[in-house]
Amino acid sequence: MGTDRKALRTTAVGAVSAALIAGSALGLAPAAAAAAGGVRFVDIAGDGGTVLKANVVTPAAADGSRRYPLVVLPTSWSLPQIEYLAQARKLADSGYVVVTYNVRGFWQSGGRIEVAGPPDWADASKVIDWALAHTPADPGHIGMAGVSYGAGISLLAAEHDPRVKAVAALSGWADLIGSIYSGRTQHVQAAALLDGTATLTGRESPELRQVFDDFYASDLSKEQDLVNWGKKRSAATYADRLNKNGTAVLLANGWGDSVFSPNQYADFYERLTGPKRLELRPGDHATAELTGLFGLPNDVWTDTRRWLDRYLKGADNGIDREQPVQLKSRSTDGYEGYPDWKSVGAARRKFDLAGTTTIHANVDSGADGGVVFLSGILDQVARTPPIASIPLLPRRWAAVWQSERHATTQRVRGTATLHTTLTPAAESGTFVAYLYDVGPLGFGKLVTHAPYTWHGRTPGEAFGVDLPLYSTAYDVPAGHRLAMVVDTVDPLYIEHNPSGAQLTFSSPADDPSYVSVPLREQ
Repeated sequence: MGTDRKALRTTAVGAVSAALIAGSALGLAPAAAAAAGGVRFVDIAGDGGTVLKANVVTPAAADGSRRYPLVVLPTSWSLPQIEYLAQARKLADSGYVVVTYNVRGFWQSGGRIEVAGPPDWADASKVIDWALAHTPADPGHIGMAGVSYGAGISLLAAEHDPRVKAVAALSGWADLIGSIYSGRTQHVQAAALLDGTATLTGRESPELRQVFDDFYASDLSKEQDLVNWGKKRSAATYADRLNKNGTAVLLANGWGDSVFSPNQYADFYERLTGPKRLELRPGDHATAELTGLFGLPNDVWTDTRRWLDRYLKGADNGIDREQPVQLKSRSTDGYEGYPDWKSVGAARRKFDLAGTTTIHANVDSGADGGVVFLSGILDQVARTPPIASIPLLPRRWAAVWQSERHATTQRVRGTATLHTTLTPAAESGTFVAYLYDVGPLGFGKLVTHAPYTWHGRTPGEAFGVDLPLYSTAYDVPAGHRLAMVVDTVDPLYIEHNPSGAQLTFSSPADDPSYVSVPLREQ
C-alpha cells in the first residue's frame, strides 16, 4: 500500500518508454525511404478547427479520371505521422488513397490528448471529409486501420461514422477499463508507460492528468468516475452500431499484450454480428506488427491488406472463407483455425486446489508476470516467458498447488479460470494468480496469470472467487506438470493489502477449489 507512484512511473518510463520510442524512431528511416514519391504532407482541420498533421499517399497512376478506395490510419500513442508510411506506400501501390494523420495532442498536431474521446472520433470523420474533397477517394469504399491507439480510434470512429465499411484494429482495445483495470486492479506499469510517453511526446488534457492521478492514488471514491470515463472510450460500449452498420472488423492482438489483454478483444469479437476475424499471435503490445512498419514482410499487415481488399475492393481472395478465428501458439509455428471463440479450448480439464493455505502479504515471492512490453518480446522472439523455481518459492508468501505429471502434451488454448474460496484478514486486498508449466527440475515457465482485488469485504469472512486468467495458446510438454501459484505482490500492478495482512485459501467440501484449463483436443 505504501508504493511510491512517482517512482513507479519514473522506472517504467525509463526502462520501457525510452526503448519503445527509440525503437519506433529507428523504423522511420526505412519507412520514409519506402515512401519517397507520391507523398504529400498536409494540414487538416479536425474537430473544432484543431490542426492535424497528415500525410497523403495516392496511387502512382492517379490522374483524376477515377476514384480509389480510401484508407485512413490514425497514429499510435506517442508516434509521429510518418509511422505508417511504409504500409501506406504498399496500400497506395495496390490502388488505395491513404491518409495517415497524427492524432490530436501529439507531436505537431494541435489540441490536447483526449484518449479516444468524442473529439478524436470527430477528427477521424473530418479527415474522411477532407480526403473526399481533396483526393480521388471513393466515398462508397472507406476503411480505417491502426495500431494500438490508432486501433482504438479506428473502431470508435467506425461506430460513429457509418461511411467506414471496414476496420483493421491491431493491438488495440475494445474495453479500456477491462484492459488497464482488469480484476479491479490498477495495471500500474502499463499506465506509467502511457503516462510517461504522453509527457515526452504530447500534451495531456487536464482531464487526462486527473485520471492518471486518481488511478495511481487508488481513491475508491473516484472509481466509478474512472469506469465511466473508460466506458465512454471503449468500442464495446457501442458494439451495436458496428453491427447495425455491417462494418467488417478485423481484430489482431498478441497473447502477451501487457497493455491491452487478448481477453477483452475476444469478448468483443463474440458480440459482433457482421463480417469479422480475430487473430491472436505471440508477442507483447504492438510487437507482432512492428516489422511491418519497417516495410518488411509481416503476417498482420498482410492480412490487413487482404481484409481491406475483400471488403473495400470486393476482391475474391478467400479471406472470408477461412476460419474466422486464427491463432498461433506461443510454442509452435503455424496457425490454427476455429469457427468461433467458444470453440477455442472447447475441452477443459480441472485440477484440484486441495487443502487450506494461508499466505502473508506485502512481499514478492518471486513469482511475477514480468515487465511490461519487454517480457512479451522475449517470449515472442526466444520463447522464453518469465520463469520461477517452483520448489524454492517461499510458502510464507506464496500458495502453490501442482497437478500430476501429464502423460501427453497439454495444448492450452483460450482462457483458464481459477475458482477458490478466500478468507481475507482485511476488507481490501489483492492477489495475483499464476499458471506455470513446470519441468522435471522444478523450473516453471509462465503460461498465464491475472490479478484480483477486492474491497468492502468483512475480515475473517470467506467468499468465492472466480478469476479468468489472460487468454493464451501454450503447449505443456508431456512429462511436465501445471502449477497454480498465488501471491500478493507483482511489479505490474498496484496491490491493496494492508501491512501484515494474511490471505487464506480453502477448498470446502461443498464448493471445492480448482483451476479449469482449456485444451485443444488431440
